[in-house]
Amino acid sequence: MQETLSTNSARPLAEGLRTIPVLSDLSDEQIEWIVTHSKSEHYEPGAVLFREGDLADSLFFIVEGHMRFQKESLGPDAPVFYASSGQVSGMLPYSRMTHATGTVRILAPTWLARVHTDQFPEMLQRIPQLGTRLVAIMSDRIRESTKLEQQRDKLTALGKLSAGLAHEMNNPAAAASRAAAALREALSSLSDANSRLDQYSLDCSQRTFITDVERNALQRIDTLQPLDPLEASDREDELGNWLEQHDVKCAWQHAPVMAEFGVTTERLENLASQLEPGTLSDVLDRVTATVNASKLAKEIQHSISRITDLVSAVKEYSYMDQAPEQEIDIHDGLESTLTIMAYKLRKNQIEVVRDYDRSLPKVCAFGRELNQVWTNLIDNAADAMKNGGRLRISTRRNSLGAAVDIEDTGSGIPAEIQQRIFEPFFTTKAVGEGTGLGLDTVVRVIRKHRGEIRVESKPGETHFRVQLPAPGVK
Repeated sequence: MQETLSTNSARPLAEGLRTIPVLSDLSDEQIEWIVTHSKSEHYEPGAVLFREGDLADSLFFIVEGHMRFQKESLGPDAPVFYASSGQVSGMLPYSRMTHATGTVRILAPTWLARVHTDQFPEMLQRIPQLGTRLVAIMSDRIRESTKLEQQRDKLTALGKLSAGLAHEMNNPAAAASRAAAALREALSSLSDANSRLDQYSLDCSQRTFITDVERNALQRIDTLQPLDPLEASDREDELGNWLEQHDVKCAWQHAPVMAEFGVTTERLENLASQLEPGTLSDVLDRVTATVNASKLAKEIQHSISRITDLVSAVKEYSYMDQAPEQEIDIHDGLESTLTIMAYKLRKNQIEVVRDYDRSLPKVCAFGRELNQVWTNLIDNAADAMKNGGRLRISTRRNSLGAAVDIEDTGSGIPAEIQQRIFEPFFTTKAVGEGTGLGLDTVVRVIRKHRGEIRVESKPGETHFRVQLPAPGVK
């Protein structure tokens, strides 16, 4: 604690204390008791009233000034609370706090009266109405602190989900960009091949034959099956040798495409027999460019479809443009949550196993809040399986309604803390890890839906069951 700069004031402390709302109607005798049992202190801007971890042993009546409270151990983004003239700060009667949970810095010239906790019993006896007022202040402080902590935690969770989602979208976006650039090259190659073919005197039947070859190749695109690497290599070698023997330019470019589409040397012999000498190379250039252009267009379509699916998952996850409470399919929420969290699950090498009872009726719920429950439970499971594992999500009906089971093969929850994991602000994670949503929030959301949650855990097997009432289930 910084030393006070002065113990003298421009006006009597009793007069200053009467400007504080909780003390304004006290009798002169009661005010005098506070004056004689407190220490008048003055601080200049920059001084530290107390630091995080210091013994919590004093109540402060702020006569003049302005100060800032922050849990500096949480970093610069930690919630900030301010106290000014007329307010009360520090240790309050009936509080269970033993040490300061943050650091208080003085922002403006400050004058306060410090009352040590040793004086609390006598203070509450002589000024009984002060006890009720200070308890109300403590309740307001807890409420405000909880609200800011939850807001910070939700923003942290949103940041992490957004980062994962951005990574998920970046992959198909980058793939579409690469495919678009390659498509431009393929179309240029196709144009060049057509220009060269126009220099030949091809009759109608030959041109029709070339078109039929292209059409047959394009029809096979949607039914292609990946080749075994060894088999693909053998085919490419065989086709490459044939193409080189027939003086086909850039045989190394044509061979992989021909192998992928199941073209054999016999088919090439048939093609060559239908063409004039010297035209085979340009015909294959055109066929290869046409096929490549079609494949690239399909790749772009697939990438855009993936981005569309992700956007759709975000809309379903947040229930954008939908009523806050409605009948929902639990499985839709689970799937959109898995999509949103796909990057983290894949990064941790987690296998996802689904065992859904699709016959479950819809439940009346606040979809956005329910998705926060799935997010928290799945995120905790992923954190418990940083080196890989299996996440099993199953749904089923029972006599109580709809049950959602989320099981993981992670490290488990120690038996000695299993009874505490649903307590507000209880965590075993390091600062900045996890979503921060808190299992206590999960409990409140489930209770809001008239449901219940329970957990069983041991090393290698943690099982959360969320029970929700569902209409028509008996």
